[in-house]
Amino acid sequence: MNGLTGHAAAESAKNFDKKNADISGSSPEYLKVSLAAAMTMDFVPGIFYRSACLHCINVLLTYEEGCRANCAYCGLQKSREGGYNDKSFIRVDWPAYRTDDIIASTLKKKKIVDRICISMITHEKAKEDTFTILKRFSGELHCPVSILMTPTILKHKDIDAFKEYGADMVTVALDAATPELFDEYRGIGVGGPHRWEKYIDTLEYSVSVFGKNKVGCHLVVGLGETEKEMSERMQAVRDKGARSHLFSFYREKGSKLENHPQCPAGQYRRIQVARHIIDYDMGRAEDMKFDENGKITDFGIPFKNVAEIVERGTAFQTTGCPGRTEISACNRPFGDSSPKNIRSFPFELNAADVNRVRKELLEY
Repeated sequence: MNGLTGHAAAESAKNFDKKNADISGSSPEYLKVSLAAAMTMDFVPGIFYRSACLHCINVLLTYEEGCRANCAYCGLQKSREGGYNDKSFIRVDWPAYRTDDIIASTLKKKKIVDRICISMITHEKAKEDTFTILKRFSGELHCPVSILMTPTILKHKDIDAFKEYGADMVTVALDAATPELFDEYRGIGVGGPHRWEKYIDTLEYSVSVFGKNKVGCHLVVGLGETEKEMSERMQAVRDKGARSHLFSFYREKGSKLENHPQCPAGQYRRIQVARHIIDYDMGRAEDMKFDENGKITDFGIPFKNVAEIVERGTAFQTTGCPGRTEISACNRPFGDSSPKNIRSFPFELNAADVNRVRKELLEY
């Protein structure tokens, strides 16, 4: 529910400030913002479960024509019924506001907001409009700026420009762990424009521009890959100098995968631990052991080290671009699960949380 629970989320989504919001505006003058970001900027009333606090303002480019892509799991896919401005994304509304108002409201939240992220969509105007917005954000805001890129519409020189215009990090939403799953759900299989090779090339080139640990790669756990395949993909991402940002697949009503089940908790927990080991260079995927179904049975490092990772709990917090600390500023409260069954924790885990994930790790 991206920050709220049940009825409260629905009411906040319906009752956002009509005076500030404008669903008909287009970028770069207007941007959509996540419900959690709208709450953080006081555009929408609401309370985060367990006093979670969003530290990254997530904005999304917006056009009347919508996104040209057709990713099977995405609420914005072009083949989903309804107009673009009526479509939910990550199961909540993304109201549009004036870019001027977003900047002004973000500046009022300096103690809370550590980062702002511009999410592109697949649209012919998105590249130039991203440049325009980036220049404004980097020049007028107090916090670093990230770009969630759409490789399909970018060239290498555009990635150079992102750095020149002030972005300090960029991210590629590869999402699928294998080329086959990518093609099935994002490319040829759904009549979409995205190609695996283009995404991998963009990831590699971005590291050459921004440097090691300054590029992220979104990966969605539960699209049909094995734990072995996801571990190998995370290792390949790390070997390129980037880091993986994990999401547990969470179906979007009306999307092509609206009936696809969420992966078991044990699968996600083991991948979270594997990511922590790989991304912080504590071990490698090829040293891990897997059963006949590709499930992790040994993380390839001493058991006491795994136990310490679990006890600290940070491996189970949301992964994304950092803020004032190494822990993700982009903590996306409850973006990949309900608050009653948290997959990616948007806050530090308490003792009960740690006990829960310890048990889930052993669920096969």
